[in-house]
Amino acid sequence: MTGKTFFVDLSRCTGCRGCQIACKQWKNKPVEPTENTGSHQNPPDLSWQTLKVVRFSEKTIDGKFHWLFLPDQCRHCLDAPCKMVGDAEVPDAIMQDPQTGAVVFTEKCKGLNAQGIREACPYDIPRVDKATKLMYKCDLCNDRIHAGMVPSCVQTCPTGTMNFGDRDEMLALARDRLAKLKVKFPKAELVDADSVRVIFLCTQPPSAYYKHLQFGDAGPRPLSRKAFLAKVMRPLRAFS
Repeated sequence: MTGKTFFVDLSRCTGCRGCQIACKQWKNKPVEPTENTGSHQNPPDLSWQTLKVVRFSEKTIDGKFHWLFLPDQCRHCLDAPCKMVGDAEVPDAIMQDPQTGAVVFTEKCKGLNAQGIREACPYDIPRVDKATKLMYKCDLCNDRIHAGMVPSCVQTCPTGTMNFGDRDEMLALARDRLAKLKVKFPKAELVDADSVRVIFLCTQPPSAYYKHLQFGDAGPRPLSRKAFLAKVMRPLRAFS
């Protein structure tokens, strides 16, 4: 498997939100008016203006308090459900770069059912600007990659949480780091490493960070990826 991959080591994340700000600055996104929601998480969710948000979760696990941070973004699935659904409506409205693997929304997305695209995403990522009907999400900083640079969030991260490079290199780094962390954190795991290009290393169960961190966690009866894709595509086949 070729292309690029993120390795995000959550054991090193301090919740500084440098990656979130760097993303907004590079994409020239406006500031969102927000209000105090009782959490340090701000803004409270992804939007067309915020393509990456650091999620804050306060949990008591095995009798100990944990403050968990998750820099949430598009996972750039190897077989992206959003693209499969989008192609059935408007072919190539959602593109997948053959060199990097980045899944990119184009202006053709105006013709897509935005809610259907969002529902097809197992990580609840896509957002729509209701004024323009355009859909938005992280695009892997594909323009920077083709210019020989790393994504803006990786460039900014001060702790080594965000890592980026060739897929094989990142998988090796992730597995090596997991083996080392298992000594101190026996519940540590790599999240959906075989099916996405943004691989998170968790020290606690993925659901403790966020309900949509891991594929299938949010549903009452988690589906396998194969079953999920079959379910997503079933209504589309009825019109073919």
